[in-house]
Amino acid sequence: MTTQQTTPAPVRPLPLLDRDNKEWWQACKRHELFLQRCADCKTLRHPPRPMCSNCQSLNSEWIKSGGTGSVYSYVIIRQPAHPFFADKVPYGVVLVELKEGPRVIGSMADGSLDIEVGMPVKVDFEDVSEDIALLVFRRAE
Repeated sequence: MTTQQTTPAPVRPLPLLDRDNKEWWQACKRHELFLQRCADCKTLRHPPRPMCSNCQSLNSEWIKSGGTGSVYSYVIIRQPAHPFFADKVPYGVVLVELKEGPRVIGSMADGSLDIEVGMPVKVDFEDVSEDIALLVFRRAE
């Protein structure tokens, strides 16, 4: 008698939370987009980090983003970089320039491949675990 072994499904890779990005991920989990801002010179920055690249201040605060912007660049992923994504290709990853200025990276919602540079988009979120929601973008009407 032969026994059939099943291979466990690959686990989705998740971001690691640290003291610099914890507030970012907590806001995403609430389906809110917040940006880190220097408390001294008011320069917005992303990704979150401990020091302002403009004035070298270690003081920061968080502001809510309107969640709209335009596609600055994009790529269509056709080869999965991790086994979890093997059945999800192709999918679009976009670099979005937010109206507030910083650029953020996310996937297009629902696997949309209809992407153009300059295309207006709005942020949405995809809950991928109990603690993590990732940015996704949808075409803005």
